[in-house]
Amino acid sequence: MLKDTLDTAIKQAMLAKDKIRLTTLRSLKSQIMLAETAEGASAAGLTPEAELKLLNKAAKQRRDAATIYKEQFRSDLEENELAELVIIEEFLPAQLSEADLVEKLVHIIQRVGATGPSDLGKVMGVAARELSGQADGKRISDVIGHLLNNTNL
Repeated sequence: MLKDTLDTAIKQAMLAKDKIRLTTLRSLKSQIMLAETAEGASAAGLTPEAELKLLNKAAKQRRDAATIYKEQFRSDLEENELAELVIIEEFLPAQLSEADLVEKLVHIIQRVGATGPSDLGKVMGVAARELSGQADGKRISDVIGHLLNNTNL
């Protein structure tokens, strides 16, 4: 379980006196504990899919914050968000390379029978489910849009 892995990583960060890592890991553990105690949560804890979803959400928050800080010329805050993102990504599955992502999306497009940009939603639904945790949703959407606009699949 992710919670146990985080506990071990928190102890290591405490021993190493790594403040950014410690803060990030504690934040993740806090989010997990909140999700476990939320109304309607299962008594067995979070499923691996729910944990993955939580990690993806945390990573997306860091990416978005870093982008905003970059636009506002706040490099100090941007660097902190990017450092936290690197730590979170350690617990996520490996991200697909651009070539692998395109290959998988071409197969999904052919499987669902998409023919043009109007089928973006149909393809995105399947792709988001199958590639969850392997690629960012915006990145998936951008590649699907590009592929559907080029009709020679």
